[in-house]
Amino acid sequence: MRIRTLRRIAGIIQAVLIMGIPFIRIKSESALRFDIPTLRLHVFGYSIWMQEFFIVLIATIFLTLLIVLVTLIFGRVWCGWLCPQTVLVDFTLFVDKSKKKGFAYKLFAFGVTFVVSIIVAASLIWYFVSPYEFIPFMRRDLGPTTWGFWIVMTAIIFLNYALLRHKWCSTVCPYAKLQGVMFDQSTLIIELDPERAGECINCKRCENVCPTNINIREGLNAACINCAECLDACNEVMERQGKKGLIHYAFGTAGEGRILRQNFFIVGGFVLVFFIFFIHLTMARTGIDFTILPHNMEARFTKDGSIINAYVLSVKNMLNEPVDLRISVERFNETVSQSINEPVRIEAGGADKLPLFVRVKDTSGLKTARKIKITLSDKNKNINSTRETNFIVPDDV
Repeated sequence: MRIRTLRRIAGIIQAVLIMGIPFIRIKSESALRFDIPTLRLHVFGYSIWMQEFFIVLIATIFLTLLIVLVTLIFGRVWCGWLCPQTVLVDFTLFVDKSKKKGFAYKLFAFGVTFVVSIIVAASLIWYFVSPYEFIPFMRRDLGPTTWGFWIVMTAIIFLNYALLRHKWCSTVCPYAKLQGVMFDQSTLIIELDPERAGECINCKRCENVCPTNINIREGLNAACINCAECLDACNEVMERQGKKGLIHYAFGTAGEGRILRQNFFIVGGFVLVFFIFFIHLTMARTGIDFTILPHNMEARFTKDGSIINAYVLSVKNMLNEPVDLRISVERFNETVSQSINEPVRIEAGGADKLPLFVRVKDTSGLKTARKIKITLSDKNKNINSTRETNFIVPDDV
């Protein structure tokens, strides 16, 4: 099977995933979408609120380092195999063919490209606006902001795929510019086998099929996107002569590179550290955020000589399902009592403010104040969240 065919299959899979993920619903929410009105990121059944975005930050650093590691090892394999720019260019090859065709064919080619641009722009918006709210796409209540983004993104994508195409990869793409500093002597490249260079028949087929218009026979070029079109072309020509193709993938020049090397362990170490940190933050996430606020009632004595403190618990449920929270107070003696004994239900994504009165009957040995711990728990949801606050003792105790 030609590498070209494998790349087409990879491109189709990617297109199906990008277009299809917004339609998948898990726990009544999109599988992957950032909801701007509520500032929530929905990720495959989990909702991450703005106050938890440090998790997203760590995940972003991890993914960035992972990209650096993959680039260090496999070079520009992303560009040639998975980059949406390359995939969509491959799906619109009729635009390249239109240069040699008549006006009618060019009009058809650019018309289809414009329709593709509309769909691609819409699919990107679906990661912010649910497609079930977006479709039918002519709804007037999408709002001017959504319409504006759709129109501008459609125009940019159309101009890119109608005019720039693979020139984007060699001239505009910032990732392509950064890759030069990520390479080392063992990075995966496409090269003309130096030991068989003398067998080249100078057919220039590799040059003619190269989407970025480079000559692989002249050595490594920063514009090469590892698409392997030249590799397939050379194989087709040399097979007719009963020989193996002269162009191949290789780790470093002449295949002298090594995957396990110093740079691999350095970058890989950072990737592993941030991955473990991300997993730890994810596992430690309770899904409940609560703050202890002051109550307008001051600490006071009751008629039986007890001391009572009042608090307000500001609780937010950041899960996609309701929770039944029990409230408990750390017992610093055996006579602590509280006003809330039954579970309190907080709906999915909901918030509430709960008044809490903590009473201490035995005041012997108490100073002016001491720390107490208030805990919210739901054993069925594996929730256990604790905050500290002061229990105030009036001065005349």
